[in-house]
Amino acid sequence: MQSQATYNYKVVRQFAIMTVVWGIVGMLVGVIVAAQLVWPELNVHEFLHFGRLRPLHTNAVIFAFGGCALFATSLYVVQRTCHTRLFAPGLATFVFWGWQLIIVAAAVTLPLGITTGKEYAELEWPIDIAIAVVWVAYAVVFFGTVAIRKVSHIYVANWFYGAFIIAVALLHIVNSAEVVVSWTGIHSYSAYAGVQDAMVQWWYGHNAVGFFLTAGFLGMMYYFVPKQAERPIYSYRLSVVHFWALIFTYMWAGPHHLHYTALPNWTQSIGMLFSLILLAPSWGGMINGIMTLSGAWHKLRTDPILKFMITSLSFYGMSTFEGPMMSVKSVNALSHYTDWTVGHVHSGALGWVALVSIGSVYFLLPRLYGKTEMYSTKLVNTHFWIATIGIVLYIASMWIAGVMQGLYWRATNTDGTLTYSFIEGVKATYPFWTVRLVGGALFLVGMLIMFYNTLKTIAGQKAYDAPVVEPAAAHA
Repeated sequence: MQSQATYNYKVVRQFAIMTVVWGIVGMLVGVIVAAQLVWPELNVHEFLHFGRLRPLHTNAVIFAFGGCALFATSLYVVQRTCHTRLFAPGLATFVFWGWQLIIVAAAVTLPLGITTGKEYAELEWPIDIAIAVVWVAYAVVFFGTVAIRKVSHIYVANWFYGAFIIAVALLHIVNSAEVVVSWTGIHSYSAYAGVQDAMVQWWYGHNAVGFFLTAGFLGMMYYFVPKQAERPIYSYRLSVVHFWALIFTYMWAGPHHLHYTALPNWTQSIGMLFSLILLAPSWGGMINGIMTLSGAWHKLRTDPILKFMITSLSFYGMSTFEGPMMSVKSVNALSHYTDWTVGHVHSGALGWVALVSIGSVYFLLPRLYGKTEMYSTKLVNTHFWIATIGIVLYIASMWIAGVMQGLYWRATNTDGTLTYSFIEGVKATYPFWTVRLVGGALFLVGMLIMFYNTLKTIAGQKAYDAPVVEPAAAHA
């Protein structure tokens, strides 16, 4: 039996569509900066210089594309699994428009060089405060919906979304602590200095990966993979163990970014140890997701959305093996400061985060407009193959380039002098940067295909808010 009340899909629709839009913007800037490494003459103006566009790229793909995907899916999942309409819909609207304004502000200030210069968190204090305000509003909407749920159980996807919301608030507030130069201006500098600043930065940086780019998207995986496969999650008990092991361990892994620096050696060792421990819960989640297809593997032949999701889990497993290995000091001595790290990051960002986001948005969009599938399943399949080929070209070229760079820069002659100059290593990398550019361009083409498919899917369709399902009739 269904009640007359309906779910609030409006804000979900808005975030889902902007996921596609910001995905194109973020990937386009990525292709531009990749081209600038191959052809430095493309650094045509200070506002369009690599050093300014590169942080715009990272912010656009993580917080605009990834953020909108997380907002869209979390606000959909929390309603469906709690069997209730979204708490404080007006506040949800504020979250959407506030987040879009923050993204636009970042897109303007970063090329202008108005930045604190910190990795992944380069924005000046007015924008930092705006982020905190919008994030608190988001937390009120999400946890308010959980509080008014019609069932006693809280589905595990909401655990991951909830942990992501709390942790990101903590990370942002601590890392963005700044001393304001002038309250009439917008400039500020970090409240930390020296090695403390580095430690806070990588506590933030790696946990942005751990909670924004992992925990949040695992929430996505735990809902949309079972729904698309039409199978229950392989092991609910494993999902709970996965949650607690991951949430406890990830917080401690940041120092592995600071091997062979002024950071105390014991702190580096703790970072390495917890990074290695992370392999177990990470693979537990990956196995749980993939094994959900037990008895339904045949669906991969005809369901490209499921292909996106399962391939994303494969990349998640690969990235979460590679990361702990790269945290080992002896391996890190070769990999750090090379393009191997860039390949690893994009294995996770494109292979895991982007693919699971794209698959989930493909699941959502038709349902938000009262349909059961996208305009063209063939285009979804085409998108999958173009994106996958692009990712493989990208990460394989960066792996080879990175190992080569590491070997170049540590090679010594019999008298102890360096065999190669730094510039010789850079020169040898150019062919691999070209392959990386091709891979990134293919991924961008896939996003453009998704945009076309999205427009055709929603064209002429009325917005649809599904009736709230009474718990007794629930199958979520």
